[in-house]
Amino acid sequence: MYLRTDPFRDFDRLAQRVFGGPGTSEQPTVMPMDAWRKDDTFYVEFDLPGVPEENIELDVERNVVTIKAERPALDDGVERLASERPRGFFTRQLVLGDNLDTERIEANLDGGVLRLVIPVAESAKPRKIEVGKGGSRKAIES
Repeated sequence: MYLRTDPFRDFDRLAQRVFGGPGTSEQPTVMPMDAWRKDDTFYVEFDLPGVPEENIELDVERNVVTIKAERPALDDGVERLASERPRGFFTRQLVLGDNLDTERIEANLDGGVLRLVIPVAESAKPRKIEVGKGGSRKAIES
């Protein structure tokens, strides 16, 4: 049986405990994201496995959406054999274009994926402008 050893593993763990590792308030962890557009709607998905719905906060200020989440830490009374999944605080901000309707953003959490549905604003949708027949020049000049 082959066991792969890492001579720096214990040093990394010690440094992480002393200096604060990923997920501390000083160093937020990663929140992977996918974004796409389909027709008149933008979709954004964030991977947040293991984060309870009540630990997710969404704020919108003008055209900036801020997502904050927290994955609870493991109980300190246990001996950790491996700790590769980030825990603690996650945060991400999206700057949305003026063409999106921030008043109608929908959010749901399903299977550890937070999905935002952001519609295009009605004022930004393409529309036809009807061209009328020309009137008299006097009406235009006055």
